[in-house]
Amino acid sequence: MLRIIQNVRLFAPEDQGICHLVICGNRIHSVSKTLPAIPSDMAEVMDGQGMWLAPGFIDGLVHSVGGGGEGGFINRTPEIHADDMLRNGVTTAVAALGTDAITRNLPNLLGKCRELSAKGIDSYFYTGSYHLPPTTLTGSVETDLLYIPEIIGIGELALSDLRGSVIRFDDLYAIARRVRTSANLAGKKGVVFCHIGDHPDQLTLLEDLIEKTELPYSLFVPTHINRNPDLFTAGIRYARAGGYIDITTSTNQGLLDDGEVFCSEALAKALQAGVPVERISFSSDANASLPRFDADGNTIGVDTGRIASLYEGVQLAVTRYGVPFDLAIQCITSTPANALGFHSKGYIRPGFDADLVLLQPDNMHIKQVWSQGVPRI
Repeated sequence: MLRIIQNVRLFAPEDQGICHLVICGNRIHSVSKTLPAIPSDMAEVMDGQGMWLAPGFIDGLVHSVGGGGEGGFINRTPEIHADDMLRNGVTTAVAALGTDAITRNLPNLLGKCRELSAKGIDSYFYTGSYHLPPTTLTGSVETDLLYIPEIIGIGELALSDLRGSVIRFDDLYAIARRVRTSANLAGKKGVVFCHIGDHPDQLTLLEDLIEKTELPYSLFVPTHINRNPDLFTAGIRYARAGGYIDITTSTNQGLLDDGEVFCSEALAKALQAGVPVERISFSSDANASLPRFDADGNTIGVDTGRIASLYEGVQLAVTRYGVPFDLAIQCITSTPANALGFHSKGYIRPGFDADLVLLQPDNMHIKQVWSQGVPRI
């Protein structure tokens, strides 16, 4: 049966005004300004009058099998739940291993991704972890990308962080070329998703690599750009030069007191600094540990990342920092879709996946979620 959503204000993510959608199976069949002439017995009709409709949210970094462990086993974080993701509008997610690629592993991550996909969240993951040489599923980065549909790149590879490997120019150049070549063979965009830590080197290695080699900005997505003011400034410079930057939405008061730039404020400041919204994404780092360290690198506190923070960051960017909704929503829809290579996601267009979020305009609360063409919430 067809599904029709009529009389809804459409953010595709650009504001399209009042539109009518027809969903056929798991795809958007049509988007129009006039009501489709479809017999009532052939379609399930929903009237969206007075509501907003946005693309399903894309989270480019979650720890779906949990993460953490800094400070001991007591600080391991739990697995993520599909219901929690859908309640918060997330219909597509990319998972990663983090610091701990020993007690967490890629076979577990693959199984979890397939569980989430079966429950309505299109789920992908990065091969590798913080470290080099990379941990892999099939024996090499190349065969992982070529043979495993859910693997879209390598990540989250730690740069400028005491918890990662010592990665030099040639190391990053070699692994990035391997990702680019094998992704091309697999018909994927290919992504080197980089965790950026607190070390003063910041983005220097990435900037040097792009300046001195043939590798493009589009291959790399550095995350945690709002970790501290100096890194955030470097991130703005990097994005204005042509790179993607990813802002982390999960936080706590301790991290903010230590200098982290709150995600919603970071978006507003980046836009004011001239960074195109097409280069700014949000990710939640859901179910990761959020550790705090003392000057010697000892763990002094740990919290858990929250999937709810992804859309909360958008809401607060609009209500607290004055970012227009049609710009803010791109950080969790079209920008990550383009950065990560999801060619049928991030937009509400004919032929695209029927992943949709219905919103109450006065408070931007989520009212209903569709994923894979099916009403979920």
